[in-house]
Amino acid sequence: MGFKCGIVGLPNVGKSTLFNALTATQAAEAANFPFCTIEPNVGRVAVPDPRLTAIAVLGKSAKVIPTQLEFVDIAGLVRGASKGEGLGNKFLANIREVDAILHVLRCFADDNVTHVEGTIDPVRDAETVETELMLADLESLEKRIPALQKRVRGGEKEAKVDLDLVERAAAALAAGNPARTLPRAESEDKAFRLLQLLTGKPVLYVCNVEEAAAAKGNAHSARVAAWAHERGCEAVVISAQIEAEVAALDSDEEKTAFLADLGLTETGLARVIRAGYAMLGLITFFTVGPKEARAWTVGKGARAPAAATPTSRRTWRR
Repeated sequence: MGFKCGIVGLPNVGKSTLFNALTATQAAEAANFPFCTIEPNVGRVAVPDPRLTAIAVLGKSAKVIPTQLEFVDIAGLVRGASKGEGLGNKFLANIREVDAILHVLRCFADDNVTHVEGTIDPVRDAETVETELMLADLESLEKRIPALQKRVRGGEKEAKVDLDLVERAAAALAAGNPARTLPRAESEDKAFRLLQLLTGKPVLYVCNVEEAAAAKGNAHSARVAAWAHERGCEAVVISAQIEAEVAALDSDEEKTAFLADLGLTETGLARVIRAGYAMLGLITFFTVGPKEARAWTVGKGARAPAAATPTSRRTWRR
């Protein structure tokens, strides 16, 4: 398994359309109204990697097994989600279970698709969702503090360390900073992960643009890229509509020709995977033999003995 991504955003930004295209399914109903995704849809896709095919040929392998990544399509969040508005509570819980967040932002105008805020402003939308996630995180941390204070009074040294981390994280959130920006020692990483903070997860902003802007983006996506860069995050440009059309084609040759006509050299899925691996500090390694050629996902810097251990292959989880 590669990594598990939660696809989030406001309603009607193209999350379900993108999910359907990336997973080449119609598992998520795409409709022009909020909350059409009532249960989180989950889809696994093989990570495309021409190196694996080449290795399989050299090894004369009977089977080729790519590594996979998992997408979770989570229903649209709205203002007040942290207080239970819309379907907030249920889907905030779904986000806690993923390794990384793909935050889809609407960067296209279409009079036939309503926008919950009435106007197209992807930076505003990004701030709306992030604010709700920060409020949910802050509430979660504030609930932990009294119990930790009690344990500290009881003389537990470990509780004192945990309380310090929780109070620092709460202060950062109260100041309007997502938890992932909190300066912390490497020794605190495990405890930080156990907090399961929504804004502690790495975020990749996905700018959903119209077909004509798929190759170079537009003014909206440029604003998002600059905004994300200021916050130490990355953004990629994708046209969910194009991805849906590519997914409907039968052969790789047809897909390549279709993309070339639009000035594209690869699918949006490939760009998302590459950006996601870089964001999480992941690499792929390969095993090959007559029975199978297989791709595996590990963290950068992992040594061979650790990579060979199934449980160790997941230690990169954030």
